[in-house]
Amino acid sequence: MHREYHRWYSPWLHRDMELLVLGHAGARVLVFPTRAGRFFDYENWGLAETLRPKLAGGEYQLFCVDSVDAESFYAEHAAPADRIRRHARYEEYLLHEVVPFTLSRNPDPRFVTHGCSMGAYHAVNFAFRHPHQVSKVIALSGRYDLTTPVGDFRDLLDGYYDETVYYHTPSHFVPNLCDEHILGHLRLMEVVLAVGEADPFAENNRCLSGALWGRGVWHALRLWPGRSHKPAAWTRMVREYF
Repeated sequence: MHREYHRWYSPWLHRDMELLVLGHAGARVLVFPTRAGRFFDYENWGLAETLRPKLAGGEYQLFCVDSVDAESFYAEHAAPADRIRRHARYEEYLLHEVVPFTLSRNPDPRFVTHGCSMGAYHAVNFAFRHPHQVSKVIALSGRYDLTTPVGDFRDLLDGYYDETVYYHTPSHFVPNLCDEHILGHLRLMEVVLAVGEADPFAENNRCLSGALWGRGVWHALRLWPGRSHKPAAWTRMVREYF
């Protein structure tokens, strides 16, 4: 299986960023790590190995990016306004650096966003905010409202709310979408949301699913037994939805 490591200084984030490319051709897949995770986690947890036949066969090419969650949503030392601002800069890095990089390596027009846990949030947020660029999103065990505490999981912005928070919270902006251009692209996208029935964020997934149906966006909400919020479960999900 083809494998490349890349590192460059990001002018948007003012720091070095790393990523891993797995596969040589096929649909480009932007893979986000879990909470404050690293670009190598997807490979280390065996998820990429699950896709080896499809990567070797040129069906998919993975671009596993790093996160800045520790500098944004999980930077408890920083003011909430600075946390969401850092996250917005991360999106600019993806749009202006990573996406062009993927196209420079592979011109395939199909573009998939994918992630597990916090990575699922990033995958859905990016896809729904830029649906003209994304053809499919595969989101596993995701949380799509970071502002509402659930069980032991806190509000990641400590009650802070502004327009940027709203437009980076899929559970908030999707129900109010009315731009037919955006909705038209969303309705063409293949959307897969998978979550464990006992996952703390299962209800959030159901609510997002309801909002999508309310906007006429066909999608798949798949409920798995138990919590299903760990690499062993994600390996089975990846095998099912790719």
